[in-house]
Amino acid sequence: MIKGQQKIKVGIDIRDLKISKTGAHTYLYEVCNHLDKESAIFEYVFLDTVLPIYTGPNKLLKLSEQISFFIWKQITLPIKANLKKCDLVFCSDYFVPYYQFGFKTIVVFYDAFVWEYPTHYNKYWLWLFNKIGIPAAKQAKYIITLTHYTKQQIARYSGLEKEKIIPIYLGPKTKTINNSFDELTDEVAKFSWLFNKQYLLHVGTLEKRKNIEALINAFELLISNGDNTTYLVFVGQPSNKETLNENSVFYKINNSQLLSERIIFTGFLSDESVANFYKHATLYVFPSINEGFGIPVLEAFAHQLPVAIANNSCLPEVAGDAAIAFDPYDVPKLYELIKILLEQPNLRKELIEKGLNRLEHFSWDKTVLELEQVFQKAYDNQ
Repeated sequence: MIKGQQKIKVGIDIRDLKISKTGAHTYLYEVCNHLDKESAIFEYVFLDTVLPIYTGPNKLLKLSEQISFFIWKQITLPIKANLKKCDLVFCSDYFVPYYQFGFKTIVVFYDAFVWEYPTHYNKYWLWLFNKIGIPAAKQAKYIITLTHYTKQQIARYSGLEKEKIIPIYLGPKTKTINNSFDELTDEVAKFSWLFNKQYLLHVGTLEKRKNIEALINAFELLISNGDNTTYLVFVGQPSNKETLNENSVFYKINNSQLLSERIIFTGFLSDESVANFYKHATLYVFPSINEGFGIPVLEAFAHQLPVAIANNSCLPEVAGDAAIAFDPYDVPKLYELIKILLEQPNLRKELIEKGLNRLEHFSWDKTVLELEQVFQKAYDNQ
């Protein structure tokens, strides 16, 4: 920046912090907390709505929320950004203003799921995305995504210019990896008996894409072949979308005394509470058939857990050689891999060391540094 020149003013749309609870919330929360508020180059302005946001199940109110979202993105947000004299507007939820009143836009696309699984999305949101979201993204200076894999998928399906899509890696959740474990919260205390047991861990929303049925079937083979000590723990809640839920899995477990005694569902937990389950687990298993990034891989590395991942989408890109990859559709092979890892402590130790080394490539400070490089590039590219 030239001496005496005003700072580049970046408007950050933070409305999504009130809505999202999973990966999108983590991204926006971590970025906002790692921005350099004393930067000599950038001035950050946090843009939010004063109106209440509805996140419940009522269909009429959900439709009203979609309308409110549209008004925010295409009318209120650009007016606020213009009044604040923003040079750039950064949105982390797939949508940016179509009309740019004196500012440029940068948007985040986490994955290509909207094209890969269109039936999983609310039809009104999908309409907005196709009619407004994509055209607005085409007007944006850059589209941020999470991995090179997601860049390829987004470019393949969306029609967006590949050169405008920039992959920037994430870091693990700071609340999850920095928890001191001084005391157990009430939501964790009732599961504390598990911390003296051997257990496999999976963290994330329980939905079909996560392929938890394969993990449960592999675990069933493990215990039916004589394992009397290992448990399987799922930390996370079912999806709020009925089309994504694994209802058949829950039915199977509820009708099997053996499975119901050895498979534990904690439901949604705070990041601080999730840390306790990472800390005491024996092995982390990630059988998902499609991911945009996979933050739990990094969290498992940080908690010195050996990791096994599905050999698809972005997971090998994120994990590198620090995790053992498996075919998520081959349940017998997954069972054999789990058995080997449980029986070979030296192999687990080797994976833990590789995981810690791999983790050095990922941090939110790096994420923000690369984002700021994009901000500068967008500002300079008149």
